[in-house]
Amino acid sequence: MARELVDDELWEIVRPLLPPPPPHKSPAGRKRLDERRVFTGIIFVLQTGLPWELLPREMRCGSGMTCWRRARDWQKAGVWDKLHRALLAKLRHADRIDFSRVIADSSSVRAVHGGKKTGPNPTDRRKAGSKHHLVVDGNGTPLNVILTAANRHDSTQLMPLLDGVPPIGGRRGRPLQRPLRVQADRGYDCERYRRILQQRRICPQIGKRGAGHGSHLGVTRWVVERTIAWLHQFRRLRVRYERREDMHEGFLRLGCAIICWKTLSKAWRDPFPFPFC
Repeated sequence: MARELVDDELWEIVRPLLPPPPPHKSPAGRKRLDERRVFTGIIFVLQTGLPWELLPREMRCGSGMTCWRRARDWQKAGVWDKLHRALLAKLRHADRIDFSRVIADSSSVRAVHGGKKTGPNPTDRRKAGSKHHLVVDGNGTPLNVILTAANRHDSTQLMPLLDGVPPIGGRRGRPLQRPLRVQADRGYDCERYRRILQQRRICPQIGKRGAGHGSHLGVTRWVVERTIAWLHQFRRLRVRYERREDMHEGFLRLGCAIICWKTLSKAWRDPFPFPFC
């Protein structure tokens, strides 16, 4: 028997976050497709990278257009952002958030159909592409993700990444908002941002351009590269197929939420969780 893509525990977290369905125009109209089935279809497209119209009928998730419309509406309603914040709070409750440091990095992907937030990729012969900017905690848990054109410099997104990290609750007292340190490679080297971080009482540990090797940041900064690899295991994120930037941003946020869920489920089942693949 095939494994369920959406288990009962995850669905109990997702279901209260969904907006109420619109009223039927006619009592004799077609019954609205079950939300859990549609959510399963969206997860299937995210993981496999299949076009919406090739969604297998055997999954009983409705047509690909139904799943696309529901994904669009849920992205507009902020469902994926709410799901990500809820899972971050549960991870903190399970003592799986390391806010002693956060690490930023980015990765470029090809945008085969163009669209907004695309640009010439300097690492891919100036073909149209987009860039995924990511910030994670000390354990590699994704905290925030931003989509930009591939020709945007990494340093321009450092402060938006940090400012976009939601307050993480899950325990009594103040939610987590300010990390102790920020780590990044030389692409984020900027004295202006160093001063801003110091004014916020955050220690910047950012590599300097032109300096020799030996900063030793790679010993601890590898977790963000591992999380980027986890994100790109979702085949819909390896290449940007969506012309609409909001749909690709929705997939990015949903991918971060699924990574948080897998980390949380392993923390529940194993006191010494190991990295998943």
